[in-house]
Amino acid sequence: MSAAPKVKYLTPEEYLAIERQSEFKSEYIDGVVYSMAGGSPEHSLVSANVTGELHFQLKISACRVFNSDQRVRVPSKRKYLYPDVTVVCDQPQFADDEKDVLLNPLLIVEVLSDSTEKYDRRRKFFYYQEIESFREYLLADQNSPLIQHFIKQPDGGWLCTRIEGLDKTITFSTVNCSIALSDIYAKVLS
Repeated sequence: MSAAPKVKYLTPEEYLAIERQSEFKSEYIDGVVYSMAGGSPEHSLVSANVTGELHFQLKISACRVFNSDQRVRVPSKRKYLYPDVTVVCDQPQFADDEKDVLLNPLLIVEVLSDSTEKYDRRRKFFYYQEIESFREYLLADQNSPLIQHFIKQPDGGWLCTRIEGLDKTITFSTVNCSIALSDIYAKVLS
């Protein structure tokens, strides 16, 4: 999450009307709009590496990989968020004909930075859990080869696995692929 809110309160419809015309991205949480801060080169590279690897491995499947430009709505309709990477394996469902608000993400990836780590780990993860289709969450540290991998369990709880080191590989449970951490952190840690 970034700096102070831009406005005191907007309806979801007002937010979308403004956001669709804006040059800059903002997230919307319960009537308040938050400007998105720019990311570091490391953050951008990790995000691009994950997006590229997922896209390459899933390109002949029914899955679609979206970058951080894809807005996701939490079912309460009072939260619109921008994950760093989003994967949908069913037909994408959008909020309206604009097709810029995704409703059914399966896998979400957030790249942690010093300014967003606490938000991504706690509040944002809590928000995403309201989405019925959401089954897998990946938190990637931007400064070291460290991944936290959350998988939704049949009882609704979440199992977390810590994966650390460039010699390790992450295997996704919801999509048919694996990515070596050396590929996720390519050109980041050199």
